[in-house]
Amino acid sequence: MANTIISLWQKYGYVYISGLVGTLWLAGITVFIATILGTIIAILKLSKIKVLDIGVNAYIGVLRGTPILLQLYFFWLLLPKITPFSLSDTACIVVALIVNASSYVAEVIRAGIQAVDKGQNEAGKSLGLSNWNVMRKIILPQAIKNILPALGNEYISMVKQTSLASVFFVSELMTSYKTVQSATFLSLPSLIIVGIIYLAVTSILSKGIDVFERSLQNG
Repeated sequence: MANTIISLWQKYGYVYISGLVGTLWLAGITVFIATILGTIIAILKLSKIKVLDIGVNAYIGVLRGTPILLQLYFFWLLLPKITPFSLSDTACIVVALIVNASSYVAEVIRAGIQAVDKGQNEAGKSLGLSNWNVMRKIILPQAIKNILPALGNEYISMVKQTSLASVFFVSELMTSYKTVQSATFLSLPSLIIVGIIYLAVTSILSKGIDVFERSLQNG
């Protein structure tokens, strides 16, 4: 088995590397936009405007209460019908991944913000700061230490969830597995290679998040 895996890597390594690039691209854009969107949603949820609170609760409830694969199919089928321009499969899947991830990010950020002492909010307002400036200058900087561990885990989950994009033949690691498997009929060795790559990527990310977290605590 080991010799087969080595031989497979030597011959098709470029296919796996191409898939890894696709996975990192999907994960990177999902993390970036979902963090921004999730932060906005969390702030809206914490507002005292009832309509916004109801809307955000419905948004989060639907996304967290339904399977992500169902959501991917939903956006894959829906977006081309409602947009005035042509959307690729990749674009539809990216949108679905971002929307799904934003619901989880929003809950992590909301919990982190609520963990900050309420006296900080009152102190900011006593200085004449607006609600937005209190949030931006006082609450969020303190909340980061509460948010980062859970948010880091969400980011790692996002990397793994990109594998579902292979169902729609979007270029990423699991798609590279399918490509090599189709060419060689060596399912298990190809799957092991992909598994090792995923494990390496998530381990590096986990270590990086731990280092960053410690630097924040020491700072």
